[in-house]
Amino acid sequence: MKVLIAADMEGITGVVDWKQVDSTHAEYQRFRRLMTQEVNAAAAGAVEAGVDEIIVADGHGDANNILIEELHPRARLNSGTPSPLAMVQGVDSGVVAAFFIGYHAHMGAGKAVLAHTWSSRLVSNVWLNGKIVGEIGLNAAVCASFGLPVLLLTGDQAACQEALEWVPGIEVVEVKKAASRSAAECLPPTVTHPLIQHAAARAIKRFHGHPNDLLKVDLPVKVTIEFLNPGMADRAALLPIISRIDGRKVELSAEDMPSAYRLARSAISLARD
Repeated sequence: MKVLIAADMEGITGVVDWKQVDSTHAEYQRFRRLMTQEVNAAAAGAVEAGVDEIIVADGHGDANNILIEELHPRARLNSGTPSPLAMVQGVDSGVVAAFFIGYHAHMGAGKAVLAHTWSSRLVSNVWLNGKIVGEIGLNAAVCASFGLPVLLLTGDQAACQEALEWVPGIEVVEVKKAASRSAAECLPPTVTHPLIQHAAARAIKRFHGHPNDLLKVDLPVKVTIEFLNPGMADRAALLPIISRIDGRKVELSAEDMPSAYRLARSAISLARD
């Protein structure tokens, strides 16, 4: 059995400030190690429950955060950018289920640590088929398009609640409780690691007995992106397949979720100065 662990950084315990997840700051080195350790805890639980192989997708920033020299020996790491499926790179490699580790809530969520959707400097909101969505829903939808249920998510209480709304029945581990966008009550790693390991093992064992339902996304897929300013939308709308909705919003349509995901990422990349 082969599973995907898709990892981000803002949802790791202890993270409450952008400096902690920015590779140019001294604090970052601590938190990339904590990110690696939370991934390892999930991997250990998966192996305990009978998983043979683990593909890890480093989904934060330039995707070069996880310390491979400290990674679980059953894991293989997808690192670097750009890659075709970004935060869920490896979803098409024969895996049967996914874990989301260190995830955060969507832009605009209240009491949610560092909440954003893809880029806090560019994107105000994203809608998937008319419903506000963040990275949790978007990545779960891509996984579902390849037949993969998402079995586990870790993050703050807002991320956990968002995951339950998109993927009913998902195992969640709340590693911190946000008081605001940049403050939280955080559990120490000595507590979070066993919680994550046990939840991962439990999720795999339950999957063996009763596979989780897949997130259903109507086709064709429509994605609407609201940028922070009209200049960003000007640049994104240079893509011929993009429709301009208003000053800050653009819209795209695609025949399947992976295509919509790649198009949206392209539009956001183009929106940068």
